[in-house]
Amino acid sequence: MDQETYVLVHGAWHGAWCWRPVERLLEAAGARVFTPTLTGLGDRAHLLTPDVGLDTHIADVRAAIETEELRDVVLVGHSYAGMVVTGVAAEIPDRIKRLVIIDGFLPEAGEAAIRLLPEHAAAHYLESAEANDGLVIDPRPVANLGVTDQQVIDELTPRLTPQPAKTYMDSIGRGLGELPFTGDYLLCSGWRTPFARFADRAASAGWNVTELDADHEVLVTNPELLAQHLLQSGATASAD
Repeated sequence: MDQETYVLVHGAWHGAWCWRPVERLLEAAGARVFTPTLTGLGDRAHLLTPDVGLDTHIADVRAAIETEELRDVVLVGHSYAGMVVTGVAAEIPDRIKRLVIIDGFLPEAGEAAIRLLPEHAAAHYLESAEANDGLVIDPRPVANLGVTDQQVIDELTPRLTPQPAKTYMDSIGRGLGELPFTGDYLLCSGWRTPFARFADRAASAGWNVTELDADHEVLVTNPELLAQHLLQSGATASAD
């Protein structure tokens, strides 16, 4: 089988660092793995400006794919990055072999992440952005994401960086309806996930939908389970 190429895109407050456990497992299986960090986050937090928005992050990932001359990509987005990878796939579908969203947004054109959150969560995000002069949304407590292992909470919390607020306020230009292919949706049902509506949306669009008995931070708390499903997705893409 040809070597698979994965581009793994992290969610809000994270950086490329969060993919390392999954990256190692995918590479051990013979895959090539790329993990861009989105502008204003992680090791690129120093690049934060008020102009960093959803389009910036879509451009980040598109540039990573194009400058590395990647094709037949299994493009994976976690949580907020569902917005990002959907936008990327709509812009450069010829380079994408399969799209995978893990417990995240699956937007239609014109939708903004802030409007896709449950009302109580959106209110917290807006309150945080207002307290930070509209620049950033502070990281949410890891325990709110279903993580119960205190050691994991203690390890993750210091590594989180504030999310550029504009990324949640911006509407996406092209969304699910503009994608010329279906994908895989992995719903983490081991916590009170707010993303079930997007799993339903994916199913209605003909995507493969799988429930994982995992919390939202599955890429850290159960990388073996996630890597297994990503490898299956790559194999499915090769068979299409």
